[in-house]
Amino acid sequence: MEVFKSLRLFLVALLAAGMLAGCYKKPVDTTLSEPAESEVPADAEALEPEVAATPDADDDLTETEQAVLNARFGLLFDLEAHETKEVEKYFTYFTHKARKTMTRWLERSQPYLPHVRRVFTKYGLPQDLVLLPFTESGYNVRAYSWAGAGGMWQFMKGTGRLYGLKSDWWIDERRDPYKSTDAAARHLRDLYDRFGDWYLALAAYNAGEGKISRALKKAGVNDFFELTKKNRKLPRRTRLKTETRHYVPKFIAISKIFQNLDTLGFKPVSWDMEEEIVPVKVPGGTDLLALARAGGMSWSEFHRHNPAFRRQVSPPHMEATAYLPVGKADKMMAYLADPGSRPYAGYTRHRVRNGDSWWRISRRYRVPVSVLKKVNNTRSNNLRPGQYVMVPGSGNSRKVAASRPASRSKTRAIAAKRGNYIVRNGDTLWSISRKFGTTVSTVKRSNGLRSSRLKVGQKLYIPNNSGAATKQAVKDAGKVKTQLVRYKVRRGDNLTSIARKFGVTISELRKWNTLNSRSTIYAGQRLKVYVQ
Repeated sequence: MEVFKSLRLFLVALLAAGMLAGCYKKPVDTTLSEPAESEVPADAEALEPEVAATPDADDDLTETEQAVLNARFGLLFDLEAHETKEVEKYFTYFTHKARKTMTRWLERSQPYLPHVRRVFTKYGLPQDLVLLPFTESGYNVRAYSWAGAGGMWQFMKGTGRLYGLKSDWWIDERRDPYKSTDAAARHLRDLYDRFGDWYLALAAYNAGEGKISRALKKAGVNDFFELTKKNRKLPRRTRLKTETRHYVPKFIAISKIFQNLDTLGFKPVSWDMEEEIVPVKVPGGTDLLALARAGGMSWSEFHRHNPAFRRQVSPPHMEATAYLPVGKADKMMAYLADPGSRPYAGYTRHRVRNGDSWWRISRRYRVPVSVLKKVNNTRSNNLRPGQYVMVPGSGNSRKVAASRPASRSKTRAIAAKRGNYIVRNGDTLWSISRKFGTTVSTVKRSNGLRSSRLKVGQKLYIPNNSGAATKQAVKDAGKVKTQLVRYKVRRGDNLTSIARKFGVTISELRKWNTLNSRSTIYAGQRLKVYVQ
């Protein structure tokens, strides 16, 4: 009998242990895993607490501040003011307790205010509304809320998508200050068309069109301030949240402060700090880091102008917009004109399996480990089954080369014999055509070139050789012979890309640099390359 009791106790203990084991959840490593819809970029900034603060009017206003609070809107601001206790609370809060925050917001808004004003003027919207990003985010283009709203206009993904803002693992155009401003203007215009009142339109911008419509219907009113008075009598599901009830008063308070910065002791904003930029379309899969370097910019400097990009490579599935500083745009646009600036011709999402490693994935797709890590924004050597790794494709250059017509080959052969210019490091067809006063299409046609890719040491025939620069190039071409180039390996390079760049074979590169099939190269390494 004791044996059966012992056996029964043993089985109960075993069952309990099994249940505990089933309840235990092993920590999940989310590194490089498939991103969730709510995932935000690594450089995202949380909304400052002052954005969502509900202040108490603890401080007393001075006579000057009280006069500003009581004053009506100026000529530039054409909305009517409503005096409420909430307006006074927010006015007091941002002129006293949160004064430093308000000062920081004003400074941060200066590069964007002129553009926002132009866009809102184009759509015929009240000039007051250029101040709405203060209420939404403190004019922070990188801000994300706990609910997932993003950018200085704090669009939710769904609303942003309705107005053409793309938001995925690659890019978040809610953080594009130019596209999001245009989207916000159209959204506000639509809300005003729906409600016929700007305060109701602002409340709907915060809470949603459906929420405000249902609340107005239940309350039997058509005015924002009347609605807030009857809010407690509404069914619980229909009531406006505190954030929405305070949203319009906060906007009015910030508007009054902005109109009277000098009177209230704030430094007036400068309307001359807008940065001159050139918007350009970049093809899918453009190496943005290389684009930045072409203009002499660091990644952080480039990303400051282009906060929408979430990777150092543009989305492979779409054409995106990059904003280039005017003073650096020429070099960067010349780089974009060279197909060699787009070494990644598409991407594959590789799902990590048991036994996978960076090295194994690298060998399988013939992409260097350094490139894989760079594209996936990681330095970690660890991978876990189920993770996703973004793998850049290698393109179809061989297929293209095989399909070139014989006439192009003949033209190239003739051009090589007549060649009067030797391609140097850093040359592009655009820079060469500018140097000799001709066009890119003329140079390509004269040399039988289908693409704009050039190799260091390559001979080109420049049709018009009457200029002094061309005559000197002819002399240099006559002296050409095999010469040694010590090439400095860059991030993203591999033997295949280097061999193509100089018109040599991979086996020659290995022979000249004592490398075998298992050898790896690294950024900063010097390789010997013998070119004609």
